Amino acid sequence: MHNKKKRRRGFNQSEEIARAIVEATSLPLISEVLIKTKNSRAQVDLGRKERIENIKNCFAVKNKEKIEGKKILLLDDVYTTGSTMNECAKVLKESGAKEVIGLTVAREITQG
Repeated sequence: MHNKKKRRRGFNQSEEIARAIVEATSLPLISEVLIKTKNSRAQVDLGRKERIENIKNCFAVKNKEKIEGKKILLLDDVYTTGSTMNECAKVLKESGAKEVIGLTVAREITQG
């Protein structure tokens, strides 16, 4: 989530879900490593191709040493087309993560 949106909303729902997972497991929470550098349009009203283009090059990794050689559990609140998850996983792998496993809480089902 871009900082501007987080300030407006007051919280990051994926981070709140991650905190609950951390409390129930022994997994460490590493936040503020994968950052959204571009305040892209909301994905909700976009089609599949638009979502992929909209999210391209929106993420970066800071403090790469925190993820180098590690297995990362990447959490997203809603999975629709997978474009956000795929872009984030790509950036994490390019920055040295050994493996990225995606976990989503909800799946949007569209009729068409």
